[in-house]
Amino acid sequence: PTGSSGWSPSPRDRQPWLQVDLGRKYRLLAIATQGTFNSYDWVTKYTLLYGDRPDSWTPYIMKGGNSTLPGNWNYYQVKRNVFHYAFTAKHIRLLPLAWNTENGGKIGVRLELFGCSYVVYMYPGKSSRTLQDHIAINFKTLEQDGLLLHSEGIQGDLFTLELRRGRLYLHISLGTRFGYRKFDGRITLTTGSLLDNLHWHYVTIKRYGRQVNFTVDSQTVTGICNGEFTHLDLNTQLYVGGVIEQNLPHLPTTPNFRGCLENVFINGINIIDKAQREESDIRIPQKMHFACRDILLKPMTFAGPNNYLQVPGFFRRHRMFVKFKFRSWDYTGLLMFTRFADDLGALELGLSEGQINVTIFQPGKKKLQFGAGGLNDGYWHTVDLAARDNLLTLTIDEEEGSPLKITNPFTIRTGDRYFFGDNEQLDIDIILQRQWGRYAELLLGTCGITDRCTPNPCEHEGRCIQSWDDFICLCENTGYKGEVCHMSVYKESCEAYRLSGKYWSGNYTIDPDLSGPLKPFEVYCKMKSYKAWTVIMHDRAVGTKVTGSSIDRPYIGDVNYWNASWDEVTALANTSMYCEQWIDYSCYKSRLLNTPSKLDLPFGYWIGRNNVSYYYWGGTFREVQKCGCSINQTCIDPKFQCNCDADYRQWYSDKGYLDFRDHLPVRRVVVGDTNRTGSEAQFTVGPLRCHGDRNIWNTISFTKPTYITFPTFRPGSSADISFHFKTYRDHCVFLENSDDHLRNFIRIELNTTHNLVLIFMVGDGILNATLNSPVPLNDNEWHFVQAEINVKLARIKVDYQPWAVRRFPGQTFVTMKFTHPLLVGAANRTLRPFLGCLRGLRMNGVPLDLQGKVNEEQGIRRNCTGQCLNATIPCRNSGQCIEGYASYTCDCNNTAFDGFYCHKDIGAYFEIGSWLRYNIRKKPVSDEAAWANWIDPHYDNFSLGYNDTADDIEFSFSTVYTPAVLLYISSFVQDYIAVILQTDGRRNLMYKLGFITHNYQLTHRNLADGYPHYINITRHNRTIKTQVHPIVEKIILVEDERFDSPKSMFLGRVMEVGDIDYDIQKHNSPGFIGCISGVRYNIYTPLKALFRPNETDPPVTTQGYVSESNCGAFPPVLGYVPWEVDPWFTGIGECMWSIMHYFKGGHYFMFVHLFVYLCLHILYVYVYQQKGSYSTNEPKNLESPGSSRPLTETLRREKKNLPEIEEEFRKG
Repeated sequence: PTGSSGWSPSPRDRQPWLQVDLGRKYRLLAIATQGTFNSYDWVTKYTLLYGDRPDSWTPYIMKGGNSTLPGNWNYYQVKRNVFHYAFTAKHIRLLPLAWNTENGGKIGVRLELFGCSYVVYMYPGKSSRTLQDHIAINFKTLEQDGLLLHSEGIQGDLFTLELRRGRLYLHISLGTRFGYRKFDGRITLTTGSLLDNLHWHYVTIKRYGRQVNFTVDSQTVTGICNGEFTHLDLNTQLYVGGVIEQNLPHLPTTPNFRGCLENVFINGINIIDKAQREESDIRIPQKMHFACRDILLKPMTFAGPNNYLQVPGFFRRHRMFVKFKFRSWDYTGLLMFTRFADDLGALELGLSEGQINVTIFQPGKKKLQFGAGGLNDGYWHTVDLAARDNLLTLTIDEEEGSPLKITNPFTIRTGDRYFFGDNEQLDIDIILQRQWGRYAELLLGTCGITDRCTPNPCEHEGRCIQSWDDFICLCENTGYKGEVCHMSVYKESCEAYRLSGKYWSGNYTIDPDLSGPLKPFEVYCKMKSYKAWTVIMHDRAVGTKVTGSSIDRPYIGDVNYWNASWDEVTALANTSMYCEQWIDYSCYKSRLLNTPSKLDLPFGYWIGRNNVSYYYWGGTFREVQKCGCSINQTCIDPKFQCNCDADYRQWYSDKGYLDFRDHLPVRRVVVGDTNRTGSEAQFTVGPLRCHGDRNIWNTISFTKPTYITFPTFRPGSSADISFHFKTYRDHCVFLENSDDHLRNFIRIELNTTHNLVLIFMVGDGILNATLNSPVPLNDNEWHFVQAEINVKLARIKVDYQPWAVRRFPGQTFVTMKFTHPLLVGAANRTLRPFLGCLRGLRMNGVPLDLQGKVNEEQGIRRNCTGQCLNATIPCRNSGQCIEGYASYTCDCNNTAFDGFYCHKDIGAYFEIGSWLRYNIRKKPVSDEAAWANWIDPHYDNFSLGYNDTADDIEFSFSTVYTPAVLLYISSFVQDYIAVILQTDGRRNLMYKLGFITHNYQLTHRNLADGYPHYINITRHNRTIKTQVHPIVEKIILVEDERFDSPKSMFLGRVMEVGDIDYDIQKHNSPGFIGCISGVRYNIYTPLKALFRPNETDPPVTTQGYVSESNCGAFPPVLGYVPWEVDPWFTGIGECMWSIMHYFKGGHYFMFVHLFVYLCLHILYVYVYQQKGSYSTNEPKNLESPGSSRPLTETLRREKKNLPEIEEEFRKG
C-alpha cells in the first residue's frame, strides 16, 4: 500500500467493513495491509471474505481452521499475508476484528491485493492411452451429492470423480491382467469437506504412472494405484456432470451433478469450449446452460454467544408456519423461540444431543417435548414447522413421508417476534426483509462454518469430533494419548519397563518408535535382575519340511511374526543392544551353503533386514560362507564348511545362533536342494530374542562450551522431545532448531536452578511453557524431560512432576518449518552452552545417535565422564568431588580440612588452661525417639549424621607436655569417649558404653616429642579399629554397642558439668598445651566450626587462648588456579591462554612457594622449642566453603561458595 489515503470508518459504526469490487474475476495470491498515514489508526486482526456476488460470501480459512489474519503493529510498516491456497473472486470484503486503541487510535486500513487475471492453463497430451494425466475442474453447488466425471475401459480401467456428502471422491484403476477377476485394482482417494456451500472449488488431478496427486482447494492427498500397469486406457466415452447410459459395468450410483462447472480440462482438452461449439465428439443433453445462474441465498453466521436474529411475525394468528435451513457441528443450541400472544406460553425449537427438540410451554398444562433426527453433522438441513391448535407437524429435510406430529391438546396464538440463535453458533438460510428484523453481531451473507476434522488432525487413527470452534480427539483403543493422540501409551522396550519398576515376566505391549508411525505390539518380556529379554514368536518355530525344491525354483519360507509387522519387529531389533535368533537346518542328502559353481548362489540361505540375503549360518561369524561346525572344527567331512554340504544319505544338521543385530530378524529362509531322489530337508527358526535399549543409554558429556548438529527437525504439526540430563549449571540451552530469520524456532532451556522452559515461535509470536520445579534441577542428578507441541497446546515436564501447560486459543495452526540444523548443547544466536551429561534424546520418537558425535578435542566425550574421574589433583581427605564437566570443585563440608582440594589443615594452638567445647546436641534423645530410631533410622531426622552404633574419629596433635586429655566426647548419660595422653607420653583410648569402662593402650611409644602424630579411631558395633601413624590394631568391646545421646566434644580440657570419671580428672590438669588439627567426629568438625564458621551462631565455646595454626603441616598441594580467582583470567574465550600462562610460570612459582614454606617450618620448630607457645602469622585463607553442618543438610545451597578448579583438557 502506498499514498497518504486510507479507509477509516466512523467510530459509531458497530459493524464496519470494507468491500472492494475488482471489476472482474482474479486469482488472488496474497493481501497486504498498512495503517492510515501519520496516525494511530491501524487494524491488528481482521477476517477476509470473498465471492462472485456482493451479497454472498465465504471466509478465507487459514490452516488449522482459523479465519483471523494478523494485521499491523504500527501505521507505517506493511504486513503481507500470503494465502496458502490461491482462490478466485470478484468481490473482497475486509472485516476488522481488533485495532489499535492507544493514544486515541481507531480503525485505519490501506489495502493491496496480489494476484493475476483468471486465465486458462493448457496441459500437454491428448492420447486416450496415457502414462500421465492432468485434469482440472472448477465447480460450485448447493447439493451434497453429484457425479462430476466418469469413464471406463474394457480392461478394467476406471476413472470416476464424484461428490458425496459434501466431499470429493476419486476412484481410479489402471486395470489388471486378463482373466484375473478376483483382484480389484481400484483405489479411492478422498479430500475436501463442506463443498456444498455454493462457492467455487478448484480441483486438480495429476497422475504419472501409478503415482496420483489429488488436490481440492488447499488440501492434497497422494496415492499409489493398485494393479500391474502404468497406463490409463479409457476406450469408451468420458462423462462430464453425469452418466447417460445405464448399462455400464461400473455405473456409479451417485446422482448426476447439479450446479456450475467451469474450466474443465482433460489433458489439455477444453471440454466446455468444445461443448459450446457443439463439436461432433461431444453429446449434450438439453438441460444445460453456458452460464452459471446464481441462486439468491442470504446465509447468516451466528458465530458468538451473544448473537441473535429477531424476525417479526403476524400477531394472534391460529396457525404458524416457519421454514429455514441450518448447519452446525454443535450438539446443543437454540434454533428458534417465540412467545405466544395472550400469555398462552411459548414454543422453543432447539438442538439437544444433535436432535431437533420441540418444546411447548403453556400455563396449567404439562410441558410437551419431542425430538427427532441427528442433525449436527455440518450439512445443510431443512426445518419445516407447521402448527395449529392441538396439532404440530415438523418436517426435516423435506421428507414428507415421515414428519414428526404432536397431537396433544394445546392452543396456538402467534406472537409478533421470533428469535433465532440466542446462545449458539448456527448458520440459517432464511428469506426476510432486513428492514423488518433486528439482529446483533451477525455475519450477513456468509456461511462461516469450518470442518476442523478434515483433514483429520487426530493422529494414529484417532477419531475427531468437533463443535463450532473446536475439535476433540478420541484416542480410545489406539494405543496413544494426548490432545491429538500423539504420545504412545506404552514403553519403548522391555528394558524400559524393567527400569520403571516392572520386575515380573509376562506379556507386555511395547512401542519401539513411541510417537512414530509404527503401531504398538505385544511381546513376551523375560525379566532378569540386570536385563530384560524381549521375545517375539512367529509361525516357523515348529519345523518346516521341504521337498521338491531346486536352485532354479527354490522353496521360500516367509517368517510371519506374531502381533507385529515386519517394520515393527525390525524397529525393535534396531533399538536393542543385543539380539539373537536360533536357526536349524536338518538335511538328508540336501546341501546348504555349497554352490553349484563359484558364480551361483548357495543352495540354501536366509534373508534378513532390508531384504538382504546372507550366506552364513548360525554359530559362525558374519561375512563368511560357513556353518558353526567349521568354527568348532566338528564338521563330519573336513572338506566342507557345513555338515549338510557333505551330501550324505543320513540325517545331519547345521544349527546355531545368529547374533549380528544389524542383520536380524530373519525374514525368509530359502531352500534349494530337495528335488533329487530321496532328498529332504527341514528347517526351524527360533523366536527373536533381544535385550537392552541402546537409545536409553546413548550418553555423551559436554565438557567445553560447544554444540553438536543433527539434520533439520521436520515434525509437521506435532512434535515431542524427550531426553535425560544432569548438570551443575543454572542456565543453559539443551537444544534448539530454527529457520533462517528466527520466525520459527523451538528451544528447551534451563534458565534458573528451578525453571525449565520450552520456548517456541511456531505461528503466533514468541511463547513459552515454564515448569517451576520445587527442587533444584542443577544438582548433578539425572532428570527426565518430556516436551510436546501440537495445535492444542504446548507442555513440558520433568521427572514425575506435573505438566506445565500452555494452551492455545481455538483455530490455532502450528507451523514448524525449520531450515537450520538441529543444535544440541547450545542455542544459535545466544550461546548459553550446556555443560553436563545428556542421554536418550528422541525427537518425535526417533532416537538421535549422540555417541556418534563424540569429539574429545571439542569437549564431547562418550558416556557421562567429566573432570572428577581423571582429575589431575584429586580431592584430598575424603573431600567430595563435585562435577562441573569443564571444571570441578571439592566439597570439604564433611571434612576437617579446607582449600581447593580439601588439603589445608585447620588446627589450633592451646595454651595452658585453654579449652574448646562443641555442642553436639542441646537435649537428650527421648526413649520414644530412640525406640523409633531403632525401628526406622530416619525417624525425625535426629540421627542425621549420627549413628549410635558407629563412630569415626580422626585428628592430629603435637605437644611436649603431659598429661592431657586430647579429646573427650560426653553424653547425657554416663557414656563417653576419651583419648588421653598419659604422663609417660603413651596414649590411651577410653570407651564407656553402658556400665563398663573400656581402657585400651593405643601405643607404647612416647608421643609427647613435639612432632605431629595422626590418630584414627573407627567403631562399628563392638568392633574398634585404631590407627596411630601406620600401625593399625583391632579391639573388640565386651558389652554394649550403642553410644547413647552424645552431648558435647571437648578439646584441650574437659569442663563438663556433673560427675567425671576419675581417670579423666587425673589427666585433666593443667590441660593440653600444644597444637591439635584436623579434628573430626563423624560429621562434626569443631575447629572448622570455630575458624570457618558457616552460620551466625556456631555451637562452639572457647576459654583461654586458642589460636589458629597449621600445626607444622607440610606445604599445601599446588595446583592450577581456577579461572574464578585467577586475576589474569579475562574471559572464558581465553581459557587456553590461561593454561599456557600456567605452564609457562608454574615451575618458578612452585620453587618460590616451597622455599617460603620450608622457611616457615624451620621458624616454627625454633620458636616452639625456645618459647613453648607459638602463634602463627601466616595469611588468612579466603572465605572457605567449609561448614560444620552435614552435607546432607546443606545440600547444594552451599555450592555457590565452592571455588571451581579448571581442569586441563587432555587430548586423545
